[in-house]
Amino acid sequence: MTAIEVFHPIRPHHIHHALFDFDGTISLIREGWQSVMTAVMLEALRDTPTRETDAALTAIVTDLIERTTGQQTIYQMIALAAEVEKRGGIPAEPLTYKHIYLERLNNHIRTRVVALKAGEVSPETLMVRGAAEFLRALTELGVACYLASGTDEPFVRDEASALGVAHFFAGIYGAQDEYQNFSKQMVIEKIMTEHDLHGSQFVAFGDGVVEIEETKAVGGIAIGVASDERARAGVDPQKRRRLIGVGADAIIPDFSAKVELLSLLGLSAR
Repeated sequence: MTAIEVFHPIRPHHIHHALFDFDGTISLIREGWQSVMTAVMLEALRDTPTRETDAALTAIVTDLIERTTGQQTIYQMIALAAEVEKRGGIPAEPLTYKHIYLERLNNHIRTRVVALKAGEVSPETLMVRGAAEFLRALTELGVACYLASGTDEPFVRDEASALGVAHFFAGIYGAQDEYQNFSKQMVIEKIMTEHDLHGSQFVAFGDGVVEIEETKAVGGIAIGVASDERARAGVDPQKRRRLIGVGADAIIPDFSAKVELLSLLGLSAR
């Protein structure tokens, strides 16, 4: 499998604006979040009157997470509450589920963040390979980069700063307490409108279905990042399948093929 797989013709037109997802696309700080969320959701579903097997519930939860990767966490918890209610249970408030999940996730990643901020680990070990170098190349070529994440914005800003990449972004956007005030669709539409962009003047990179679907909806170029977060090398076959399924124009495992990727987008490395 080549470093870059192209599935649809890519005809860039003076690209000066690029959107990036954060977790799994740039950052690996939250690697393993899916397992943490799966455990929270399984606990809630097991505590309902139905008697489904763990295998059946796991399949339901896996599908739910795959379909909503890239959305704000609160929407994933709204979906969980609906699944609990569907099974005759009394769901907790989605915000309660979210707080349980975030507490467990923070316990899972705390040592990584502390070590990163203390300078005990290199930022490169907690990023998708080549991400910082690719962001640097884009900004040097005059491309305005934006970060949009379903993770709460204060965490995104803090972790992007800890990784040393925050300065590459003209805008950093994340989930809000008033969750109706943020979505990746809103961010993309804001960028397109403010800069009077049309289709192939805009590119987005992400490992979730949301940013790929929303980019395709405006005619932009959608690059799926099928990163294997645990190995930090190669392609995650489930991500690859999911991203191809929602129309990604190309799939990359990471940003290590910087020169080839820039060329694909009609840009030249300096």
